[in-house]
Amino acid sequence: MTVPAEFLIFGVTLLGVAVFHRHTLSIAVFGLAVITGYKLSFGDFDGQPGLIGLQWHLLEEWVIVVNLFALLVGFALLSRHFEKSHLPRLLPRVLPDDWKGGVVLLALVFVLSAFLDNIAAALIGATVAAAVYRNKVHIGYLAAIVAASNAGGSGSVIGDTTTTMMWLDGVSPVDVLHAYVAAAAAFIVFAIPAARQQRFSPIEKNSPSDIEVDWSRLIVVVLILAGAVAANIYANRLPDGQGAGFPYIGATVVGIILLLTPWRRPDWSVVPAAAKGSVFLLSLVLAASMMPVEHLPAASPQTTLGLGFVSAVFDNIPLTKLALEQGGYDWGVLAYAVGFGGSMLWFGSSAGVAVSNLFPEARSAGQWLREGWHVAVGYVVGFLVLMAVLGWHPHATHRF
Repeated sequence: MTVPAEFLIFGVTLLGVAVFHRHTLSIAVFGLAVITGYKLSFGDFDGQPGLIGLQWHLLEEWVIVVNLFALLVGFALLSRHFEKSHLPRLLPRVLPDDWKGGVVLLALVFVLSAFLDNIAAALIGATVAAAVYRNKVHIGYLAAIVAASNAGGSGSVIGDTTTTMMWLDGVSPVDVLHAYVAAAAAFIVFAIPAARQQRFSPIEKNSPSDIEVDWSRLIVVVLILAGAVAANIYANRLPDGQGAGFPYIGATVVGIILLLTPWRRPDWSVVPAAAKGSVFLLSLVLAASMMPVEHLPAASPQTTLGLGFVSAVFDNIPLTKLALEQGGYDWGVLAYAVGFGGSMLWFGSSAGVAVSNLFPEARSAGQWLREGWHVAVGYVVGFLVLMAVLGWHPHATHRF
């Protein structure tokens, strides 16, 4: 069987990202350029050749691209507002000052991600971790923060890009809810080993007594998050899939930030790093969307388990799109697999890329796998628990 050239180029690109982690942006952009050039010269875009085909492909993908870019940059600004509110520096007063404090913080990220976008939950968790651990955060714990955000969003249609895509496509929110059975089991597996962060850098027991919370910045954070949730719900209530035609969530986040800038100025210095991280992720997203994958293997528990591992290197957005078109999946199982599976590598999910913008040392696939091994183990255990408790119940197609 001949492997399409696009897959070979994409594979080399991913290998370059994993090995040369100091040059991830240039490698991702170059890989996208080579794949685009190859398809323009020798291939096609969903059956349409040349520049016309590329134009149609970009028109199909632009909403996801713009949405992700706006969310990554917007939530980076939000995390700085949150940090400058000084609230994270007060949390040592309420968090347990031993290993259980690390578990509690991960649990908070898990819960937040069920109601907020997983990027926002991961950034808030990473910001708090930087404060309570004096900026000495173990890569294994960063991997756990990303995993907690992705696990918490896996059973909520407003908690992750992939579950939102399912909702927009007509999947009932109830049909993804049982992903939390797997997510909860996975959390127990990865959260406790990740709490060895306490040995690396103990939680700061006593925060300075003269800290004052900047309530105006906290209000800005709440308004941005509330706007993102409201925009998500609004987009999904539009008829005939119109919510997928415009980046409502990203536009709302950026709009609120700009609207409130005269009152509370954001820390614009974080934008260049966040923008670079966004371009990196979007290069991989676009490259993955150009792969000649006409359909996935027949829907089954084994296929879905495999998709979780694939989503760590092959963006979960195209995988979810293909699964929705093919049908026959248990949507809750799929939501857990493609949502949580990306946590196994730092570039496997948008939350991982966002956290690595705050902690550049996390951009090492080898260290992420070695020090975050508990995430991969948690993924498998969570999947097996879900199969044992509820089993595989594929849904009839929701398209007519």
